[in-house]
Order: sequence, then C-alpha cells, then structure tokens
Amino acid sequence: MSHRDNAAARRPAVGVDLGGTKIAAALVAADGSVLARASAPTPAAAGPAAILDAIAALAARVAGGADVRGLGLGAAGVIDPGSCRVVDATDVLPGWPGTDLRSGLLRRLSGLVPRVEAVNDVHAHALGEAWLGAGRHARTALLVAFGTGIGGSYIVGGRPAVGAHAVAGHVGHVPSAEAAGLECTCGGSGHLEAVASGPAVHRRYLAAGGDPAAEDTRAVFDRAAGGDALAASAIATAARAAGGALGGFANALDPHAIVVSGGLAAAGRLWWDPLLAAYAANVVGALSATVPTRALLGADAAVVGGASLILRD
Repeated sequence: MSHRDNAAARRPAVGVDLGGTKIAAALVAADGSVLARASAPTPAAAGPAAILDAIAALAARVAGGADVRGLGLGAAGVIDPGSCRVVDATDVLPGWPGTDLRSGLLRRLSGLVPRVEAVNDVHAHALGEAWLGAGRHARTALLVAFGTGIGGSYIVGGRPAVGAHAVAGHVGHVPSAEAAGLECTCGGSGHLEAVASGPAVHRRYLAAGGDPAAEDTRAVFDRAAGGDALAASAIATAARAAGGALGGFANALDPHAIVVSGGLAAAGRLWWDPLLAAYAANVVGALSATVPTRALLGADAAVVGGASLILRD
C-alpha cells in the first residue's frame, strides 16, 4: 500500500442512525472509535426533504471540516443497499418510500462527503455489533432487537444478508404460537412482534387485569420486580416467545454468534431467564453452546455500523 493509500485508509467516516423520532450522527475513526456525536429530532411530519436536510446538517456538524471518506446511513424502512433507495416504510415516516438517499445526501453535502451508502437501521446496528461488539470475531452473527418493534439482521462476511427484495430481517413478523389471535402492527395477526415486543408486554398486562396506572412497559417491569404476578406472567410469556423464535432462527441459520439488543435486552433476569430456557428447549443439540448474549455497544452500535459501510469496504 502506498503512503497515499495508507493515509486515505486512516480517514474517518460519518455514521448516521435515522429513526422515527431521532437522528443520531457520529464521526467514526478508521478503528471504529467515535470522535464526535450529535443528534436532533426527526422532522418526520415535514417529509423526506426535511429529513435529508436534518441528516446533512448533523453530518456537517460532526465532520467539523475533517476530510471524510464518506457517509454510512442506517435508516428506518426497507432500504435497497445497492441503490440506497427506500423500498418501503411505515407511516412513522410519511412519504418516505421512494426516497433516493444517496443522491439526496450527496447533493446536500457536495464537497464534504464523496460517497454515501445506506442500509436498514437494524442492519446498521448489527454491523456495529459484528465489528466491535458482542459479535466481534464471529464469522457469522445473528442480531435480533426486541424493543418497540422486533427486527433482525444476519451478518455474513461483514455484510448483512438483505435478501432478494431487501426485506430480510423482518423477524418480528414470523408466526408465534404465543401470539395466536393477536393483531400485529403490520396488519396481520399471530406474529412474534404482537407478543414479544415492549408494547406487547404492556398490552398483555393490562388485558389480564393489571394495574391501569402502569403507563408503559417499564412500569410493568417495575411491578414485576415488586412481586406483581400478572406483570411477571406478561413478561415471561413475551420472553418465552422471544427465546423460542431465537431457537428457530438458530436452527435455520446456524450462526457463530447470536446477539440480542433493544430495550428489553436490558430488562434483567425476569426477561432473560425464561428467554434462555425457551431457547434451550427449541434449539437442536449441536447448537446448545451458541447461547444468545446481550449487545455491547448501546446507542453507538448503529452509527458505528453505518460508518463501517464506508470504513470496512
């Protein structure tokens, strides 16, 4: 490698995590360390152009005049990583489908960012964990995030397997026996997300006659920790569904590492113990040593993973 090539390889990249309510951006060094951070609310109601404006403004802020190699974006929605276009999205981001992320950001960041790459936000999260987090050193890694929704990503050779239509990773919409008869956010019913997501825990608790003063999922966990049997039951049902699904995914994919992230992953033994028991009961014997572990990078995972689209190419 020439001196010029070596210098270019040391240049940082901008990583961006675009969610329905918040945009986070970071300047990420070639070794994955975060050099600068910034965030702002997502102007979702204002439409795609306003969202791209906000991303560009944050990217320029964290770059701070640095000579960057490019911008890697993890974005909500179904993202075609080849064209960097939004194939599909929920109503959380009105008008988002069809948005050309690459050309829109290159135009706004002309002279600052020479290249833009994009994937779905959960894929970006998984890329970060596979590079520097709980999936580090694993040749293949499956990440599943359990939070407001449920999403996943399978990393092979440092890249997410996105499928023929860029839809791979929508693991929240596989059938789940525990979700029988429950409506899902996608419009279907009986899907994993309808029983194992954070909001699903809250709904199940209230439907079982739990304290109506419990205003969210965190309150349900607080009550379970205090001895509320209905709260503990709602959590255990969600965790069993999650663990059974992870066992099924492991049987189908045989990953070297399984990483669990999202808000529920931080919930403690009330959630983890029934999850791990259900996983063990469903996984084939040869995979019994491949135990799900908690993600390590927290909020930095998606911005680091987004930047890795540029830094690790």
